[in-house]
Amino acid sequence: MSLKPPAPLHVLVVDDSAVVREVMSAVLSQEPGLSVSTAADPLIAMIKMTRQRPDVIVLDLEMPRMSGLAFLRKIMSENPIPVVVCSAHVGDGAALGLQALEEGALDLVAKPNIGVREFLYESAVLLIDAIGAAAKSNVNLRRPVRAAAPPRPGADAVWPPSATSAPALNGERIVAIGASTGGTEALRFILEAMPEDAPGVVVVQHMPEGFTAAFAKRLNKTCKVDVREAVQDDAIVNGRALIAPGNRHTVVRRSGTAYYAEVTDGPLVSRHRPSVDVLFRSAAQAAGPNAVGVILTGMGSDGARGLLEMKRAGALTIAQDEQTCVVFGMSKEAIECGAVRAVAPLQQIPAIILGADHGASRVAGRRW
Repeated sequence: MSLKPPAPLHVLVVDDSAVVREVMSAVLSQEPGLSVSTAADPLIAMIKMTRQRPDVIVLDLEMPRMSGLAFLRKIMSENPIPVVVCSAHVGDGAALGLQALEEGALDLVAKPNIGVREFLYESAVLLIDAIGAAAKSNVNLRRPVRAAAPPRPGADAVWPPSATSAPALNGERIVAIGASTGGTEALRFILEAMPEDAPGVVVVQHMPEGFTAAFAKRLNKTCKVDVREAVQDDAIVNGRALIAPGNRHTVVRRSGTAYYAEVTDGPLVSRHRPSVDVLFRSAAQAAGPNAVGVILTGMGSDGARGLLEMKRAGALTIAQDEQTCVVFGMSKEAIECGAVRAVAPLQQIPAIILGADHGASRVAGRRW
């Protein structure tokens, strides 16, 4: 008796732009295991949903007749379906996108820049990954096995490896954090728990260009530490958290006993820009045992190799546990490759970070 192939993942694209619907439908329809339908507004989408329940909704936020936010609230309150928001990053778009994440959307991608082939390709990669993560976080679907993809750039393309590790310094510790799907709320929890004199923090959250500045401003209103989007040569100091800007890699550099951020261009690394792997590698080289590395919820493997480099350089490395991850992907990969010293629920991670100066023997959570 032959087994039936898995049903395709059904994606409903809701956007009032005919051009965007056409481009997204064309791009997503080429992906094995995906079927795509479209709707020009939420009211049409609701009619289509009575005929076929989508596995994932890709949702614009600014539409006629009914806003995307109102539609999102209706979905989440009545019959939750994974939602990926696809929105502009200018004007009110960034604020609306962040509000959508707070109200239940799982991920945020920028609208494709129609007419620029290279940007459209990268947008497609990020959109397809976001859809896969959204589906995995809520439905137990196994995507068809695909042929091996051609090699993609690793962290070497942006930040070369070093033969030696950074020596221990007398200066302050720094904290490097990486997150993806579900990470905005996890980061909010961690950063709001940081006191005014907390170690300097550098964060890579997979988020499009334009949204990271709004995300940093929103966090800065509720956190004791100063939260800002990183710019070139920003000092990494106690009481400050830097958010890597979307579409730029952010690395840690050292000058004497001081640390600062370098913001740089480069290819997608581990399918992302900014990449957690790039940040973690630079933290390993610049700070060595003076660093703490934290990997949070998210799909894929970005950060696993970089966290292993941090561990080998003597850093304390922490992974969010499966029970509190929206998507247990990045943490799982880091654990399985041996990069993690402590696995803990999200609620314990701030205390572990703040207790790092007291030695690994006092680290809470499960040790690996």
